[in-house]
Amino acid sequence: MSLKYQIVPVTTFAQNCSIVWCDETMKGIVVDPGGDVKQLLALVEQLGVTIEKLVLTHGHLDHVGGTVEMSESLKVDIIGPHKADNFWLQGLEGQSQMFGWPLTEAFEPTEWLDEGDVVTFGNESLSVYHTPGHTPGHVCLFNEDAKVAFVGDVLFNGSIGRTDFPQGDHATLINSIKTKLWPLGNDVKFVPGHGPESTFGRERVSNPYVADEMPLY
Repeated sequence: MSLKYQIVPVTTFAQNCSIVWCDETMKGIVVDPGGDVKQLLALVEQLGVTIEKLVLTHGHLDHVGGTVEMSESLKVDIIGPHKADNFWLQGLEGQSQMFGWPLTEAFEPTEWLDEGDVVTFGNESLSVYHTPGHTPGHVCLFNEDAKVAFVGDVLFNGSIGRTDFPQGDHATLINSIKTKLWPLGNDVKFVPGHGPESTFGRERVSNPYVADEMPLY
């Protein structure tokens, strides 16, 4: 298995930014560079990874706040999320004022992502799943060989994403989890946007929001 990743909690929201790479070629991507860009760049250098692109799961500030700075430092493209999240990216100035963050200016990615797209780096790839509900343009990324998914704020260890933001929808989020993520397999480990990793199987048994295989007592 040549897919490797390292999770780096960034910003005051402890958002899980992931450096993901192919250890055969040492080429990789950064998923959700929300901030603390100097720390991320130092770690990338320490790991010896050549970053080929930055990939965004959705448009919330804590996931995208460091994107432009990192893109300019590394001279790489910004990929994703789905274009339905453009209003979040265009509203970054307002988001940063609301949370009392340094001013983050609006931007557009080099390329939007759609269901069925594939993000490649080195000899590795991640399949793209459009998973609306937390935000309308949220995407999740999945590598079948490594059985690992990067799910942003769709699903957490023991919880699910908030749906009280503009264009969030609880029923849509539950549908995304059950129809897009569960079919990938109970043994899939996932990296959430915040907090510890888990597996889909574990959440199907124990997560109070989406459990469907609750044990009988």
